[in-house]
Amino acid sequence: MKTYSLLFLILSFPLCIYAQTRAITDTGQEVMLNSDGTYTYVNKEEAAAVNIPTNSMEFSKSETASFLLKSKRVNVGFWLDPKLWSFGEPQDNPDAEYEVALKGEDLYGVIITEKIEVPLETMKNIALQNARQIAPDVHVVKQEYRMVNGQKVLYLELFGTMDGMKIAYAGYFFSNSSGTVQFITFTSQNLLEEYREHSQQLINGLVSLS
Repeated sequence: MKTYSLLFLILSFPLCIYAQTRAITDTGQEVMLNSDGTYTYVNKEEAAAVNIPTNSMEFSKSETASFLLKSKRVNVGFWLDPKLWSFGEPQDNPDAEYEVALKGEDLYGVIITEKIEVPLETMKNIALQNARQIAPDVHVVKQEYRMVNGQKVLYLELFGTMDGMKIAYAGYFFSNSSGTVQFITFTSQNLLEEYREHSQQLINGLVSLS
């Protein structure tokens, strides 16, 4: 299997939601337990307050991002620089709407869209639990809320290991009444800092079209 395909597998998870039961955490917060091991907070205000800071900066698309790639499923678009990025329909997983790649380099991206609306506060836990089905050691190295082109998004950086490969991914999670978006870049952990600027410029092209 290609290295790209191996990297892609860890990121090809939809934000699945299953049957639920109620429980109380050891901090006294009421949650809904899902059959796949994930949970969501009953009180959304409590969920928003759980250790995820908000970045005070405002993020916007790059001046060189001249092409708007539009989703066919939800009311969002993705500004990118076509001189730097190749893009197209997915070759490795039908759950994704688009795949992108930094030309001639080892930085990749995937755009996963679903029509279901998911509270932003629950996306971290759903994403982690689904990713751990493939890479059990996946963990968060950075998390924060950001304002990107006027929209609140969740930013996550995750590290994990699969088949001995140390994988790093950084991306945005966003949801509105038209659906949910995961806009993610990924590479090996040793290349994350080298590609950080390109990664950030790409995901900052996320815009709501509604």
